[in-house]
Amino acid sequence: MTMGRNIFRRLARDTRGLAAVEFAILAPVMILIYVGVAEVCQGYMAMKRTNHVAAMVGDLVTQSSSLDQAGFTNVFGIGGQIMAPFPVTTLKQRVTSVTRISATKLKLDWSKGDGMSPMALSEASVPDDLIAPGQTVIITEAYYAYKSPLGYVMPALTNFKHTTYLQPRNTNTVDCIRACS
Repeated sequence: MTMGRNIFRRLARDTRGLAAVEFAILAPVMILIYVGVAEVCQGYMAMKRTNHVAAMVGDLVTQSSSLDQAGFTNVFGIGGQIMAPFPVTTLKQRVTSVTRISATKLKLDWSKGDGMSPMALSEASVPDDLIAPGQTVIITEAYYAYKSPLGYVMPALTNFKHTTYLQPRNTNTVDCIRACS
């Protein structure tokens, strides 16, 4: 019986291989944390790019005095370029021009969508203090359904949405030529 105790005492004092055992225990946890952080960062980058799409598309539209179908195709194409390297199959964009008639009434001038239907007047809303009666605002919306390539931390689709409100820069309104509802 003393021989068994001696073996256990020797094993308890033996620290050879301790670092390898600790590494074997900690390595999977550290790898999962690393992959999780990388996955969350990718999702955050997709969200920021969605915000940038809405802002950039709105900025380009407000710099124009009028847009036709080719102009909208180009502007919406810029939105797809901004999303790179993410796939653009789930990117949806919409640009709408709204004029405030009175303090409580809006007029939908036109709306054009890429992957989404044009906005209806019942959907249009503008913050009360944004524009005065007689002024126009361009509403730009970008929607993006992000699916993580790994799916460990963000396993389901994550929908990002951003809306911008910008006033036309060079004219009072941006006209839509034969391309809008």
